[in-house]
Amino acid sequence: MSREKNTKKKGRAMWGLIYVFVFIVVFGGSAAFKIAYPSSDKEFSADWNESAGTVHTDISYGNGEANKFDLYIPAGHTRDSYGLIVYLHAGGFTGGDKADDAQILKWFCSKGYVTAGINYTLFSEDRNPDANVYTQSVEIKDSMSHVIAEAERLGCHIDEMAIGGGSAGHTLAMIYAYRDADESPVPVRMTFGAVGPSCFYVEDWINIGADPDKPVQFDPDKDYQGIADLFTAMSGNKITNDMFRTGEYKERMKQISAEMWIKENAAPAVVAYGSWDKVQAFRASLKLKQTLENNGIDYQYFEMKHSGHGLQNDNKLYAEYMRKVLEYLAVYMPVRDGRT
Repeated sequence: MSREKNTKKKGRAMWGLIYVFVFIVVFGGSAAFKIAYPSSDKEFSADWNESAGTVHTDISYGNGEANKFDLYIPAGHTRDSYGLIVYLHAGGFTGGDKADDAQILKWFCSKGYVTAGINYTLFSEDRNPDANVYTQSVEIKDSMSHVIAEAERLGCHIDEMAIGGGSAGHTLAMIYAYRDADESPVPVRMTFGAVGPSCFYVEDWINIGADPDKPVQFDPDKDYQGIADLFTAMSGNKITNDMFRTGEYKERMKQISAEMWIKENAAPAVVAYGSWDKVQAFRASLKLKQTLENNGIDYQYFEMKHSGHGLQNDNKLYAEYMRKVLEYLAVYMPVRDGRT
């Protein structure tokens, strides 16, 4: 083998390792990542005690060790029916826990909703090497009937729901809202969340962290095997560099690409993304925005122009995003006394 060919082979292996490293370590490192949820702001905090509600933890919905959920029940629960808000945790598909979102779940519950945080099997080289975004999305889908049944058992009839999340949780929330909504036990009235990958087009993912105003052009003659390895790890389907040239990869990524499932009459959405995100592809969020627009969906899109994945540098705009979520809930899933 010539030195040039050997160098190319080593280069390809290096980039493959880098992108798998991104999935395992950088995504995994976001287990400690907290989206800029302003829990210290009284506007977005609940005064939580027995007069506000009760928490029921670690309820099983499947046979897996991680198949547990927490349920937050409003105090009194005297209404005929309730809306359910599910909020899925961040952690890059490799870390995080439902307990991380206790504050926002209590906050929504204090507004009069039944709320739920759900764990899912995390990818791990040692313990769960077969876990991926698709298997996690199936677990979330399977959990919904159990969450609703438990709420019923505790005296709260659920007749509609909203679903949101942060980062990885936002991705899983969008998948449920758009891919799985037709099979949901109750109607999905809206979805919301921040910085979750919604689609996987190679031309967007080669641009992670770059200047958002200067997109990198896809070169069909270039070796993108590293991105192919990342897409393989996330989807559970084998993706090769050649598939980028033919477009075949798009169908293989569809099951975890919420944007590809959006159609007319899909759930309204409130979303937030950071322009300088180095963990997920910011430009993919622009495709999400365009697809929502093309299908006539009522949506609000917040671009945090000074922030990366944590949305840490646009606190005022993030507060506007939180208020908009409440506005959409008031329109599409209002809390009504004596509702039927």
